[in-house]
Amino acid sequence: MYENKTLVCKECGAEFDFTVQEQEFFAEKGFTNEPARCADCRAARKNYGRRQPREMHPAICSACGKETEVPFKPSGDKPVYCSECYSKNK
Repeated sequence: MYENKTLVCKECGAEFDFTVQEQEFFAEKGFTNEPARCADCRAARKNYGRRQPREMHPAICSACGKETEVPFKPSGDKPVYCSECYSKNK
C-alpha cells in the first residue's frame, strides 16, 4: 500500500526520504499532509525560541563577602547579593 517517497524540504531544499514506516505512523495519527521539512529543519524549528542558558558573571556578595555568580554584569554602584543573602533580604 505504501512505498518510500523522496520529498524536498521547503526550508533547505534538501531531499529526504518519507519511509513506509513514517507514512504508516502519519496515517495512524490521522495526519493528511506529508512532511514539508527534513528531520534537521524540523528539529531546528522545534527548538527555535527556547531559552538559552543565561550568561553568568562573577561577583562578591555585599553582605557576606562570598564569591557568587549573577545573571547580570555588576556595575559596582549597587549592592550584589548571593542567593542566600538575597533570600534573607527579600
